[in-house]
Amino acid sequence: MMSQDLGKGIYLMNIKTLLVAILLGLSLPVTAEFRTVSLAHEISLNNFRVPVSHNSGVVFKACDECETTTSRVTVQTQYIIDGQAVPLKEFRKTIFKVRDRADKLVIVLQHLETNTIVSVSVTT
Repeated sequence: MMSQDLGKGIYLMNIKTLLVAILLGLSLPVTAEFRTVSLAHEISLNNFRVPVSHNSGVVFKACDECETTTSRVTVQTQYIIDGQAVPLKEFRKTIFKVRDRADKLVIVLQHLETNTIVSVSVTT
């Protein structure tokens, strides 16, 4: 009888050990290192140059004292005005009409690995 109880105890201990091992294994992906793929820049419209074409680039400075950054735009780059995606031509027209450029912010989303612009967004 005692050996039967001892066998049950060892069996339950093995199940608990197995469950702990499974839970630890499942938690490993959570501790994985995260890698930054894109970086958003909040820029004054004064420090931003609008791209000329789909294969040109944007030039911007994160602040007045910061160095100039140049990054390519592609045909996949999205141009957003007031939350709506618009063609580059319309984006350029709207940006050039803005009068209070120092008070307007542009959000530039830059893909770090390819040094390309994912999107450019402005609220008028």
